Amino acid sequence: MTATREEKPGTASAPNLTSAALGGARRPMSGPATGGIDFGDRTYAVRFGRFSNLHRRRAVIVCGAIVVAILALGVVSLGYGTLALSPGEVLAALFDADASRAHRLVVFEWRLPRFLFAVLAGLALGASGAIFQSITRNPLGSPDIIGFSTGSYTGAIIVMLWIGSTSYYAIGVGALLGGAAVALAVYLLAYRKGLRPFRLIIVGIGASAMLASVNSLMMMRVSQEEAMLAAVWGSGSLSALGYAQLLPATLIFAALIVGCGFLGRPLAALEVGDDAALSLGVHANRTRAFSTLIGVALTALVTAAAGPIAFISLAAPQIARRLTNSASLQLLPSALVGALLLVAADLVAQLVDLPVGVLTVCVGGIYLAWLLVHEQTTKKGRQ
Repeated sequence: MTATREEKPGTASAPNLTSAALGGARRPMSGPATGGIDFGDRTYAVRFGRFSNLHRRRAVIVCGAIVVAILALGVVSLGYGTLALSPGEVLAALFDADASRAHRLVVFEWRLPRFLFAVLAGLALGASGAIFQSITRNPLGSPDIIGFSTGSYTGAIIVMLWIGSTSYYAIGVGALLGGAAVALAVYLLAYRKGLRPFRLIIVGIGASAMLASVNSLMMMRVSQEEAMLAAVWGSGSLSALGYAQLLPATLIFAALIVGCGFLGRPLAALEVGDDAALSLGVHANRTRAFSTLIGVALTALVTAAAGPIAFISLAAPQIARRLTNSASLQLLPSALVGALLLVAADLVAQLVDLPVGVLTVCVGGIYLAWLLVHEQTTKKGRQ
């Protein structure tokens, strides 16, 4: 693997157009008479055999800063609880074999799995949000808005209440099948001589509202104890998670990340438009279908273990886009921002003694209102 620095603006050929869509900040055309795009930021080409990718310096710096922030919040989170530990004691418990056995037990066995799953779930939700917002070319196109998260919740409820299983794997399969079924239904209903992103969002919002009513009806048809179990799980919490859920979730997530590795360039091409994507050799419908499958699986992975955690998928890609000053959405920064948001939200949830899903809904509702106002103001400004 080699890394080289690219400082000259590229020509407007297909590969450079794709590179610009991957994260180059769009600026006025400059360069020789043949035309060129000035990205305004140094890019680094990382090559591994036949494969290569471009990384902007600002994006790399932002990602590094986010990782440091996640680790810092992790130290604080691992120290919070009935047995309060200072950052020094937390680091000693993690890295010093001679540290107090009680401290190591609390940190490793009780608190570390929750923090690691917050990171894993945040990565999955952030990446899923970037995928769907890229497909729809709309900041509202996240799985919790267009019904895919609700579909995963419906599948999980059916497994818990009607099949009677509380197995992590059974709930996971139910969540995946529920999300996939809703995704297929929304896709077919939105397809009219091609897939229009805005139509997909409108149909998805309607499907989400309908499924929310179906979920409430199912919980009304069972005993109070069963309904309470589903309601508590549906609030979205990381408190009961341990290594038993973390290890299989990590393996599944690793497999999905491999799939995400094939989506970066095709999704960036789709943001330019279907015709431009076709000229770059990207089949729009196949890319959307494969991306939807990966995005639904990432959402179902989190829903199966912790319940539905809303608005991380909605906010993370847009925050990452502004931090990196990118012309298009990027999977890695979006995933890292999602992890940072969920780790921070879970820490606050512990402080106020609330499920993290309740907290993200409260904060996310405010963000959604701001986003709608901001989008409307932007459209009026363009007119």
